[in-house]
Amino acid sequence: MNRFPALRLVAAATLGLCALGAQAQQVVLKVHHFLPSTSSSQTKLIQPWCDKVQKESQDRLKCQIYPSMQLGGTPAQLMDQARDGVADIVWSVPTYAAGRFAKAEVFELPFMTTTAKAASQALYTYIQKNAQDEFRGVKILFNHVHDGTLLHFKDKQPTRLEDLKGLKIRAATRINSQMIAAMGATPVQMPLPAVPEALAKGVIDGASVPWEGAPSIKLQEIARYALDTGPGMPRMANTIFAFAMNQAKYDSLPADLEKVIDANSGLAMSAWAGEVAFDSIVGPHQKLARDAGQKISFVDPAEYQRWVKITEQIDDEWVKTVSAKGADGRKLLEEARSLISQYAAK
Repeated sequence: MNRFPALRLVAAATLGLCALGAQAQQVVLKVHHFLPSTSSSQTKLIQPWCDKVQKESQDRLKCQIYPSMQLGGTPAQLMDQARDGVADIVWSVPTYAAGRFAKAEVFELPFMTTTAKAASQALYTYIQKNAQDEFRGVKILFNHVHDGTLLHFKDKQPTRLEDLKGLKIRAATRINSQMIAAMGATPVQMPLPAVPEALAKGVIDGASVPWEGAPSIKLQEIARYALDTGPGMPRMANTIFAFAMNQAKYDSLPADLEKVIDANSGLAMSAWAGEVAFDSIVGPHQKLARDAGQKISFVDPAEYQRWVKITEQIDDEWVKTVSAKGADGRKLLEEARSLISQYAAK
């Protein structure tokens, strides 16, 4: 007769343990990106972020990282993959999908950015206020830019605008293509992983690539010459990035795990991404290039002013494009510049 209360207690305890186990069940986040696993973007940015949320969630959140587009598709489709749930989180260049992120791409205009840390904070702040409609269906965890592009050449050694005429140069994005065309060269738009083969086969003469991205594609072994703006000068061009999560996946998390994600998102993480993964690697990656025999030159100050002048039209074209879509393009451009200056002064 006394066995039944005992059995009920055992059953209740078992149910309680099951509930506790379900609550503590590990959530695996599929993280997709387009660079190799050895790239500094994975080793200095994506993997450290994943390690941090795993530790802070006491192993209840864990990333499964898929580099080099291992889940399929193209780099231009990554934002859609995050929105549609193909991946839970993506690290992406939104503007690889030309024309879809017109307001956010203001940070890609020529000679806009100086340090990645300042511009990354400015980008995140700007998007939160002005461009969230371009990222519907995803939750932006943080944004950043890279350290700024320079020009790498296989065997050409241009130093002036006249030297660039007729050269075929890889461009990363729509705005980058416009800049290269304005300087008299022929832009060939392609994702970063396609650059080595295109250079080796002579499809392009050079490539617009930041220091951060060069070692991941072993660019220092192919390009023998590099042309950059001088230390402290605004960068020729830049590219915007988003570390974005499927909104439904985020919403499905228990409240305490949402807090872990939130604690590793936002302005501070954008600053961290810009500084640790990009600003900090410029010196080491320049040394790597020089050690491989690459000659690095800097644009002469007078020549630099010519480059700035000849690309001013691109700013005006961007303003017209965004204004035609109903935004105040001139105001947004001024706000982006102001935010960069604001964070650079901190």
